[in-house]
Amino acid sequence: MTELAPLPKGRPQRLVYFGTPALAVPPLQALVANGFDVVLAVTGVDKRRGRGKDVTPSPVKAAAVALSIPVSHQVTDALRAGADLGVVVAFGQLIKAAVLEELPMVNLHFSLLPRWRGAAPVERALLAGDQVTGVCLMQLEAGLDTGPIVDVDLVPIDAGQTAEQLRWRLVSVGTDQLVRNLVTGLGPTTPQVGEPVHASKLDPVEFEIGWAGPAVELDRLIRVGRAWTTFRGRRLKILRAEIEDETDGGEPAANAETAGTFIGPVTVGTRDGSLRLVLVQPEGKSAMDARSWSHGAKPRIGEHVGGQS
Repeated sequence: MTELAPLPKGRPQRLVYFGTPALAVPPLQALVANGFDVVLAVTGVDKRRGRGKDVTPSPVKAAAVALSIPVSHQVTDALRAGADLGVVVAFGQLIKAAVLEELPMVNLHFSLLPRWRGAAPVERALLAGDQVTGVCLMQLEAGLDTGPIVDVDLVPIDAGQTAEQLRWRLVSVGTDQLVRNLVTGLGPTTPQVGEPVHASKLDPVEFEIGWAGPAVELDRLIRVGRAWTTFRGRRLKILRAEIEDETDGGEPAANAETAGTFIGPVTVGTRDGSLRLVLVQPEGKSAMDARSWSHGAKPRIGEHVGGQS
């Protein structure tokens, strides 16, 4: 078992920050604003943009440069930075045990560990119908989100909340949690308790809407984002929809036979109800109001979506 470097007692002074996407920017900015000396930011490599030679830095790299923080793409550079602590937020890479033996690290994880360990905790919590999630500040160890817990904050999942909205709510709560714990000094850790549940990265095939499923589950999938179906042989993204509890405007009631068919101008039947499309994006076009789309597409009552005929 890896012998982790002990967490510093009291307020750490010099930090190395590990993060890559936009959601990792607010914690970095908050640490600097609260007087912490971030001596290095370690982030993902620049991404090539389009077919040209131009590259785009990660959001964390761009923020670090704006804050005059040195940047590296090599994890081992953190060992030469003279830091007291590493702070990890959505870094996107596993950090090897040899590094953790020399530099203690804490990680913000957006779930109630050990539930939803892994790459997609926000999406998996939403898909599962969880009513509460949270943010755990934990000591990082070589296992995937297995480290002991420093602090935890609960966050309710509101009705109708999208994954994007929930993610940024967790970022806000997690940023406050991180700063609070580092300002006052990291307290003792406690082992994770409970049955681990893995939050695997979503496969693209999971975003295809199966209209024979329950309306409530399809609604969750749409709120995760990137949900799609097909209509007349072309892909149609469903960006926003609402569950219809009752028929609207004299439309027929949905049932198993009408699942995956239009029962109204913008209403599609599911196994046990229906979804009213609100915002859609036809293949090759921009997002548009579903009513405007239906005026042009003119879906027929009983016409199938989802590859059926």
